[in-house]
Amino acid sequence: MSLHDDVFIRIESLLQDEDDWVSAMSTVVCELHNSFDHFHWTGFYRTVEPNVLKIGPYQGGHGCLVIPFSKGICGAAARTGKTQDVPDVHARPEHIACSSSTLSEVVVPVKDSNGQVVAVLDLDSDLPAAFSPEDVEFSERVCNYLSDRYF
Repeated sequence: MSLHDDVFIRIESLLQDEDDWVSAMSTVVCELHNSFDHFHWTGFYRTVEPNVLKIGPYQGGHGCLVIPFSKGICGAAARTGKTQDVPDVHARPEHIACSSSTLSEVVVPVKDSNGQVVAVLDLDSDLPAAFSPEDVEFSERVCNYLSDRYF
């Protein structure tokens, strides 16, 4: 069994009886951040009003508090509803440097039953091209699980 599979099984088990969305996000962030050495900032940004994300549960250094859908990689994921896999954040001019040490990033949307983005999962690494295709697929699997379970 891969580490990704093992972590996913732990997340399912931890959330088995949990019906609170904030508690679920907190648990997922903790599990991801502590399971993968290359996840240096791990957190959710929640849609709090139309076209605005606000920082949610996270682990790592301080993050940006508010991100409009029109700004940054998180905004792009929220605006398009599509995963953003960015091996080199400096190659994306819209990248917001919440931390100057971030070199690569993956952002995955979490959608409600109507397909609206309710949050994004933001994974940052201080390593270049840190996220493998398996990491991206796993992150999407986690976000789809959260979407199906809570929305």
